[in-house]
Amino acid sequence: MDDHQTHEAHAHVHGQGCGHQALRHEGHVDYLHDGHLHHPHGDHFDEHVLSVGKENPDACTPSHACADHEEAHTHGAGCGHQAVPHGDHSDYLVGAHLHHPHGDHCDHHGSVQLG
Repeated sequence: MDDHQTHEAHAHVHGQGCGHQALRHEGHVDYLHDGHLHHPHGDHFDEHVLSVGKENPDACTPSHACADHEEAHTHGAGCGHQAVPHGDHSDYLVGAHLHHPHGDHCDHHGSVQLG
């Protein structure tokens, strides 16, 4: 039996057109829902996390300049960008890439494939 984290008591059914952003990674599709990545699996949903690696590093990139929001924008609860679990932290989905707040700048933690 696979050991995996599941999302308990989740009545919503994720799928195409369900209203949640689909993200493709590691050969499958997950749905971004309230800062969690949900993956349909039988009669429940698994909790997934984007892995840190070549495509989604966790490096400091102080020179990252993003045209998708104002320079003074601060990421956090209610900022208008969805939180995405990545490694041992959360990033924010900006366009089709991940921002990680870090001091006075945002680190670029790679691109994601939106589904």
